[in-house]
Amino acid sequence: MTPQDAIKLAKENNAVMVDYKFIDFPGIWQNFSVPISELDESIFEDGLGFDGSSIRGWAAIQSSDMLMIPDASTAIMDPFREYPTLSLVCNIIDPITKEPYTRDPRFIAQKSIQYLKSTGIGDTAFFGPEAEFFLFDDVRFDQNSHSGYYFLDSREGIWNSGLDEGPNLGYRPRHKEGYFPTAPTDQFEDIRTEMCMIMQQCGIHIEAQHHEVATGGQAEIDMRFAPLVEQADKVMLFKYIVRNVAYAHGLSATFMPKPLFGDNGSGMHVHQSIWKDGKPLFGGNGYAGLSEMAMHYMGGIMKHARSLAALTNPTTNSYKRLVPGYEAPVNIAYSARNRSASLRIPMYSMSPKAKRVEVRFPDPSCNPYLAFAAMLMAGLDGIENKIDPGEPMDKDLYELPPEELANVPQMPGSLDEAMNALEEDHEYLLKGNVFTEDAITRWISYKRENEIDALRLRPHPHEFFMYYDL
Repeated sequence: MTPQDAIKLAKENNAVMVDYKFIDFPGIWQNFSVPISELDESIFEDGLGFDGSSIRGWAAIQSSDMLMIPDASTAIMDPFREYPTLSLVCNIIDPITKEPYTRDPRFIAQKSIQYLKSTGIGDTAFFGPEAEFFLFDDVRFDQNSHSGYYFLDSREGIWNSGLDEGPNLGYRPRHKEGYFPTAPTDQFEDIRTEMCMIMQQCGIHIEAQHHEVATGGQAEIDMRFAPLVEQADKVMLFKYIVRNVAYAHGLSATFMPKPLFGDNGSGMHVHQSIWKDGKPLFGGNGYAGLSEMAMHYMGGIMKHARSLAALTNPTTNSYKRLVPGYEAPVNIAYSARNRSASLRIPMYSMSPKAKRVEVRFPDPSCNPYLAFAAMLMAGLDGIENKIDPGEPMDKDLYELPPEELANVPQMPGSLDEAMNALEEDHEYLLKGNVFTEDAITRWISYKRENEIDALRLRPHPHEFFMYYDL
């Protein structure tokens, strides 16, 4: 879609406002709107100014002026606004140098594709994420100097089985038994379908939707694979639609990886493949029908998995999910069909077009632009250096005897550990100036100062249970 097409779309739908969206450093859409009378083709070149110092992790106040340049190819009509509104996703530009801003996650993702093309290895990286989420009826939390708590509730929560609801009709999935039940146990089928319908209206190709393993309304809606930057845009739109449909039904959707204790958390398995000139490059005659290139791609992901975690699992809560016993892929290994490995080769089809690598450790709290770009760069490092992923692990890794498990590398156990790994291992991200030292350094310092230390300094409610009487 060209700028002319975007303007035409607005006119055809009688738009009265234009909403400009961009991604902040941690991974949340920011936006502001202007009357449709302010939209003309010059906006797509000149951009609009805003205060970058007010965006988390971005410019200092002395260099706060920035420009956002809308990308016409992202134009859609916002499905939730009361007044017809054209929605556009933007790139961020330094107004002085006129260069793209190096901390703009969307620009980093765009540079990763430029780097892929420059290597001659391929010209397209397809990504297919499976972002899981929970639907809650009530969410309350607070933290201050003398108290701290959270409370979650769901009409579908197994913890409500004994509630006097006059009458209680039962039908609630037990912990770890929420995968694929029909109604009335699955109480959110129609709501997920509504999400799918709106996603398809907005250009997201949906392949399936279903209840996930946990109680409390855990869900998954699967998007068809798409080129990396386009797919990252769609992940943000996906989250926007999920949250707003849920909100309209009096529900709260969260992509927090581990909101419930004692049940499965939410992951975001990411299927990946590289193509060139319209031809798939990951199909071959090797293990599980993979090519040598695909094997080396996996080798790169495995070599850098611990540092990748700082971008693919970027919250302290991520490491409440990445623990053994809840189907979380904590073991850095690969296998066909085996979901206990951190990398899996789906075996539903042997067609070369269907061959891809499924990276299972990411979660949906990540910034998709940064996470996708980082995984691509790790995989390309594996291809360029012919990194051998070793032998597959075609057995249940959770049941390995201790002496065997000791030889299997593990994902980091905390966000602090992941940041340390990124600090020590990020040269592969700097190739082609895709990530810059400034962006990586700021990411690490932001996470340490605003998240790791913030949690470390506060007493945890369970500490009172364990220690108050000592």
